[in-house]
Amino acid sequence: MIKDVFQALALHLTGLGMTLPYREEMANLLRENLSQVEAEIALALPTGVIPLQPVPVDDIAEDIDLPRETLVAVLEGMARRGFVFSGLTKDGRKGYALVQRGFGFPQTFYWKGERTPYAKKMAEMVSDYYRRQVLDEIQQKVKTKEYRYIPVSTAVAVTQQGVYDYEAMAGVIRRAKSIAVCHCPCRMRAQLMGKGCDHLMEACLKFDDMADFVIERGFGREITKAEALDIIRKAEEDGLVHFVDNAQGEVKHTCSCCGCCCWNLNPIRRRKVPRDTMIATYFIGKVDEAMCNGCGDCVAVCPVNAITIKDMVAVIDQQWCVGCGLCNTRCTVKATQVVRRADVPSPPPPNFRTLHQAILSEVQHK
Repeated sequence: MIKDVFQALALHLTGLGMTLPYREEMANLLRENLSQVEAEIALALPTGVIPLQPVPVDDIAEDIDLPRETLVAVLEGMARRGFVFSGLTKDGRKGYALVQRGFGFPQTFYWKGERTPYAKKMAEMVSDYYRRQVLDEIQQKVKTKEYRYIPVSTAVAVTQQGVYDYEAMAGVIRRAKSIAVCHCPCRMRAQLMGKGCDHLMEACLKFDDMADFVIERGFGREITKAEALDIIRKAEEDGLVHFVDNAQGEVKHTCSCCGCCCWNLNPIRRRKVPRDTMIATYFIGKVDEAMCNGCGDCVAVCPVNAITIKDMVAVIDQQWCVGCGLCNTRCTVKATQVVRRADVPSPPPPNFRTLHQAILSEVQHK
């Protein structure tokens, strides 16, 4: 039974395309961070929109009994703290939207890299919410994969298949109009809880309107394309795996993930969740047995422990490999590479809007 506005808002968030299943832990998280008035305003923001799609203030005001100036002031305060997204509508007016899962909620708690008592408390509360059952429920509702892995460019067998611009991080960065970098929310949350690893921390890239938002609100810093490419290079040297929105165009962000802490690789590494229920994997690892010398360098770098050495030859477990190509970066004789999977429909959806309209439709029809 819904008893207060925070429980009502937690239920409201289940209608987002990037759905957040209802749990009392979510209501507690909202209760900790929002005032009664802020929660009521958030309830007036629509869920039937794709991420980063603001609605005009006048539309929000229709359901809120507040002077327009007061409403805008409250929305601005929520945007500064990362609980609503602010941007321009199609006709160029200032608008606001709920910050959806993966596009700031709950990532804004960590993007700045702050190690404060508040950040630690949020890490604990978010962990209380994101239990295995929540992830399972999300995966049951959404068939379309929200994200896709991108292999390192050196590992793609160019002689065997065409490589498109959207299948390489350099292409994604080249298309971006503006770029920002933030701290990795997964590794930050782990460190705040006394766990974590030593992998590169400032490694999450945001593009275009998402970049503009995090720059304006101070969640990240603006960088050039050259700086972004350098971060990608450092991430690959550090053994991190790239994923982006599962679309050919209008990509909004890139995460560089580790098998130690990150929400997608860690469950795969521990064999808790099948690979293909997590993120779209369009490529798979392959070994040239005649070239392989069995040195084992690929085993050490594999983020999901999918490689073993048998009879002095590397063997890639095709059921768990995520096609990141990191094995190629460590192989001195280049016996490993990635090839396109024959059993996965290709290519990805054409753009961000098409991708999230499909996801939203699946959530609404469950």
